[in-house]
Amino acid sequence: MESEFYNIAERLVCMAETIPDSIAIAEPLFQGKKPRRDHFGKREYAAVTFAELNQDSDQIAAALQRSGVKPGMRLALMVRQGIDFISLVFALYKTGATLVLIDPGMGVKRMLVCLREAELDGFVGVPEAQIARLLYRRWFPKAKHNLTVGKRYCWGGLSLSEIRRGPALKPEDPRTRLDDPAAIIFTSGSTGVAKGVLYTYRMFKTQVEEISKRLNIQPGGVDLVGFPFFGLFNAGMGTTAVIPDMDSTKPGSVDPKLFLEAADDWKITQSFGSPALWNRVVDYCILHNRKIETLKRAVIAGAPVSFDLLKRFRQILPDDAEIITPYGATESLPLAAIESREVLEETSVKTKTGAGVCVGKFFDKPLDHLIIPVTDSPIRSLSDIKTLQQGEIGELLVSGPQCSPRYVTRVEANEFALVSGNDGRLWRRVGDVGYFDDQDRFWFCGRKSHRVETAEGPMFTIPCEAISNESPKVFRSALVGVPLPKDYEPPRDISDRAKAFQRQWKEPAMVVEPTPNKRPENEVEEERFCAEILELLKKSPLTKSIKRVFVCEKFPVDVRHNAKINRELLSEWATAKIQGKNIPLVNAPIKG
Repeated sequence: MESEFYNIAERLVCMAETIPDSIAIAEPLFQGKKPRRDHFGKREYAAVTFAELNQDSDQIAAALQRSGVKPGMRLALMVRQGIDFISLVFALYKTGATLVLIDPGMGVKRMLVCLREAELDGFVGVPEAQIARLLYRRWFPKAKHNLTVGKRYCWGGLSLSEIRRGPALKPEDPRTRLDDPAAIIFTSGSTGVAKGVLYTYRMFKTQVEEISKRLNIQPGGVDLVGFPFFGLFNAGMGTTAVIPDMDSTKPGSVDPKLFLEAADDWKITQSFGSPALWNRVVDYCILHNRKIETLKRAVIAGAPVSFDLLKRFRQILPDDAEIITPYGATESLPLAAIESREVLEETSVKTKTGAGVCVGKFFDKPLDHLIIPVTDSPIRSLSDIKTLQQGEIGELLVSGPQCSPRYVTRVEANEFALVSGNDGRLWRRVGDVGYFDDQDRFWFCGRKSHRVETAEGPMFTIPCEAISNESPKVFRSALVGVPLPKDYEPPRDISDRAKAFQRQWKEPAMVVEPTPNKRPENEVEEERFCAEILELLKKSPLTKSIKRVFVCEKFPVDVRHNAKINRELLSEWATAKIQGKNIPLVNAPIKG
């Protein structure tokens, strides 16, 4: 029988006992802002073993407990990726405090608003975070438990360096339970307002177990951490986490040479990164005719992965290496996964003709899934709705221990995100649309909020964009809705479903980002370019109703993975273009 008491830090304790002298974390050292190197020019690293990481997190946890930190208190962790970050994560788990994680890439103002909504009891962070806490002290009236990572000035509280110089102490067992709050992790806000997602210890336990089983991760591997959140799992799986020399908030700007240097130095066996990161690294490898010989498992996530990237990636890996694209969301992770060979040899053909993107089979039970008719209204109970049959596109619902039970900020979203099951289980609306095939694989067709409702029925982003993406002149596309013309007349035979969404009707339009060397240089070339794409769209029943194509030099993307397209902003931009106006796109220079 499963014990009701559990803490994810137990995984680290176990690794410290079984493989105490193995390296847990390695991070590059610097001399000023320059990489620190030995006399032979080899990069130097700081490293800690599993035993050292466990002892260090024990010492920090004990100090936090003596300062008054108690189970359930919410402490924001605002520290750069590295040894300190991972040690502090486990230290906070060992106190039973609720860890609050937020992506700094979303911008200072949005980040401060999220932190305010989290009702924090303290900050564990670099001096800049503590200064922000003081400047906005009215927003954080309960933040009395603070720890500074770096030089502490006038603000008091604990100092990480002083804790480490003190005596080695053991923390008290916080006696956390499986369904106690372990963390609040904010969504990126790339498809709406950033929300605080409650993570329980049950969620973390399930995630580690399912990821290690499905990806066959064994102790002794070496992971080059391209995405900080995944790096947290390594210590619990007995995997060495190597921190690359990169800005983790901007994976699309990674320096491939430095990334590959770390891969060679540590003979990495696995690595997780976004498509934006891997595109740069793979391009560099192909250009310089080199491979990552030791890499046996690459994981790509954060946005749909192009077939071209998968093909090119396979060229730089050993023949027996795996490229895995998992599927999930901050609120429910992991859900499914698929390997590159299945994509390239089977599902890609269907995707190119508008079938959606196959993300593979779902993880094993107790994870369950359903497809229901698309609706924007709250759903109180599963008994209030019907489920769709195999092959029908609809909204995805999931239920399982890796799914968050609720949002703890922007709590009004819970009414739209959660559904009560007939057997008492809670179901989560993922916000994605798609369908299951006869092999029980899920085909992703886009975000529900990105669909374009028309009188002829809904149009889904991923299937429609696949049609224009087939042009060698197109790097990527975005289906958006723009206002209907004033003289618009709907067809006579309109379905009851379409009538129900009449207030949301839009005219579908396609925005395309050209391949870099195929960009139109003037208005004449741009008109010709758009005409070619329109002709291509007319050939497919999915896109034949599209009559407008716009050229955007560079799409705005999300802050977390630098890969998810901001279709909401593109829709506003396209609407402005129709009205003869120009509006700026963040980090995206516009053609015309």
